[in-house]
Amino acid sequence: MAVLSFLQNRFEKINQEDKTTDNNLIVIDGETLLDMNLSPPKCCVKTLLPQGLSILGGAPKVGKSWMVMDLCVRVAKGEPIWNLETTKGTALYLCLEDPYFRVQQRLGCITDESPANLFFANAAGSLADDLEEQILKFVREHPNTVLVVIDTFQMVRRSSGEPSYGGDYEELQKLKRIADAQRISILLVHHLRKQNDRDPVNKLSGTTGISGAVDTIFVLDKDERKQNGAKLICTGRDIEYRELELRFSKDTCTWELLSDSLDTPENLLPQEMIKFLSFMREIAFFCGTNTELAERFNAYAGFNMAAKSLKQMMNRWRYELQEHGVTYDNRRSNSQRLVEVRFRDSSDESDA
Repeated sequence: MAVLSFLQNRFEKINQEDKTTDNNLIVIDGETLLDMNLSPPKCCVKTLLPQGLSILGGAPKVGKSWMVMDLCVRVAKGEPIWNLETTKGTALYLCLEDPYFRVQQRLGCITDESPANLFFANAAGSLADDLEEQILKFVREHPNTVLVVIDTFQMVRRSSGEPSYGGDYEELQKLKRIADAQRISILLVHHLRKQNDRDPVNKLSGTTGISGAVDTIFVLDKDERKQNGAKLICTGRDIEYRELELRFSKDTCTWELLSDSLDTPENLLPQEMIKFLSFMREIAFFCGTNTELAERFNAYAGFNMAAKSLKQMMNRWRYELQEHGVTYDNRRSNSQRLVEVRFRDSSDESDA
């Protein structure tokens, strides 16, 4: 046990330090690693914002600063956000693009009583000089710190040279080492590219070194179809992929939750497949050609999908359909290629 304790302490120390103290690899065997009682990452917001380095991207004026202000207030008070528990603790908000009068206005709109463990600064060093030491000093003086927000990332970057993967990655590693060593959440606010991309993560301004270096990525994507609506896309190493449908309330000046894809996983499916699930729940079983399936589905859903398009979409989302009880098989009969589609309610199996 003494050896195990020594190795565990040594391993945790390695995780918290720059691993360049000597020229030798410090290795650990798999058996010892499996026997270690290592602490899992803490969460600033349960299941959503774990300790480590995270980034929130969004278009200018979409409401990112309102979102992180509300987050800081709730963490400092220990209040839930979007029905998710927060870890109460000290929060530091580096609001580097705004004068204090604007910060005061936002804070006053969100809460009438600011907690004593919420701190602001509208000026800070950069990653080229003393930002790291400034954050570390604050955390040492406030050991209960759980969240540091930097709004925006661009304000603390080195200004010289063209962006590169290596440069972006190296800059972010400085902040990631602090977050990991101090077991806190550092959240960067960042802008999106002007070019459209089907993958929201690719919209982050800069190189892919940014998305590669951070632990968690949030993209606040404006919903042009809904007034004051947006989708918060969340993905990361320590969280499940999820999408939060939000609406900005002018009354409370906060982003309110409309739906969470983890509560309603079907929301992750395209609209055609959501409708296909409803179709199969109603008919339970289908056997026929792909063309016959498309004709019957279109009549139900009011769509005009070609048989090939429907089948390609079913193939693309096959495993997600299975999770919701819809399975299908292909077979031949009298030289015809048939598809058999079934819906089985999971509650029926549990009752059996």
